[in-house]
This record gives sequence, structure tokens and C-alpha cells, in this order.
Amino acid sequence: MNAAVVTVGDELLAGRTTDTNATWLCERLAGRGVTVERVTTVPDRIGDIARVVNEYRAEYDAVIVTGGLGPTHDDVTMEGVAAALGRQLEEHEAARAWLEEQGYSYSNLTDGTTALPAGSRALHNEVGVAPGAALEGVYVLPGVPTEMRAMFETIASEFTGTQTHREVVVADEPESALLDRIDQLRNRFDVSVGSYPGESVRIAVESPDETTVADAATWLRERVETGDSDCDR
Repeated sequence: MNAAVVTVGDELLAGRTTDTNATWLCERLAGRGVTVERVTTVPDRIGDIARVVNEYRAEYDAVIVTGGLGPTHDDVTMEGVAAALGRQLEEHEAARAWLEEQGYSYSNLTDGTTALPAGSRALHNEVGVAPGAALEGVYVLPGVPTEMRAMFETIASEFTGTQTHREVVVADEPESALLDRIDQLRNRFDVSVGSYPGESVRIAVESPDETTVADAATWLRERVETGDSDCDR
């Protein structure tokens, strides 16, 4: 399963808000074996949201959109997603009924709070008000991190893929000095390799096969000046 993550908000593009949602979602999806192939931030504009969502839903198994839900003038994500899907926004009876069960009077809700793309499944907001929506592989979640995370957990089981095993070998050598050994590693083992320089060089070895990863990491560790290493499963 592959996926794209789209975060919506002018404040993200201006650097006034750190996009922690994309990082959290990528980590959770990767942990479930889902390959995230795009992370894109778009402004609070219906046309931009519609264009990116329409493009990505044709390319990926799932598109997760966060941000821009609510009653204010710049909360236009649902409109953008509806446009991408060729749907109208309409009052969602199940979303409204759920909010009323939680103690919210419909007369006190701002107009449009429960307007979702026609035919969509409402995703209930257990720590906020604005509902999310799911339709045709597109999932729309709130931008408030606590609300987004809680809502994602209710649909997490819908995201599955091949689990990838990972070990990291930390080499206390310049990255340029490691190139030949990295090439040998890739030729000897059926693994993907990432090299991340810093104070030390972190070499990540990944594969769906746990034994292959362990053997490759052991082989490399024996051939570099190593620091600490870690393993993620």
C-alpha cells in the first residue's frame, strides 16, 4: 500500500506553524508497512487543494489530508476535496447525530460544521467538534494535532502493507570514505540503504526480510569504525 499526505494551511507555508502532523503520520504509516511517497503542503485555497488531491488519488492507494476543517472563512479543505471528487457538500446526518449525542445542540453549531462531500463516511472527532470524512481512498482529518491523531487511530486498521525491518549502523568515519563499502553492501545483500551524515554517519539498512537486515548490518558493522547502532522493527 502506498500513500500521500497533504497538509493544508497558509500558516504552514509561512513557517509560523511547524508541520508536526506530516511527520507523525509518516511515522505511523511506515510502522504499518505503508509506503509514503509524497508529502505536500498547500495553501488554504480550494483550487490548490482540489488539484493536488485529484492528482494524488489517481496515483496512490490512499491520500490523507489534514488541516482546514472548521467554521472560519479559511477552512476550505472540505470544499477542495469535494471539488476533487466531483461531489457536492451536503449536511451529513450521521455526523450531526453523533455530535448531538455528545451534547452539542445543532442550533449552536456553526453553519457548515457537518457539511461533508456527498456519499462520504463521517469520521467522528472524539476530542474536538469538526468531523472528518473518508471517500474513494481520500481521508480528511483535522489540523489540530490532538484531534488528528485521535481520529487517525480510529481508521489506522485501514492502512496496511508489508512490514519493513530496519537496522542503523553508526560509523565514525567521513561519508565519502564509506562509499565503497556501501556499494559492496548493496551488491551483497537485497536491501535498501540510506546514508545520513552528521557528527557521525548513520547508515540505515532496510528490507522486508528480518534475517537479511541482520546479516547485512552485521557485515557492515564489521567493516566500519562504529559508534552506537539501533534497530527498528
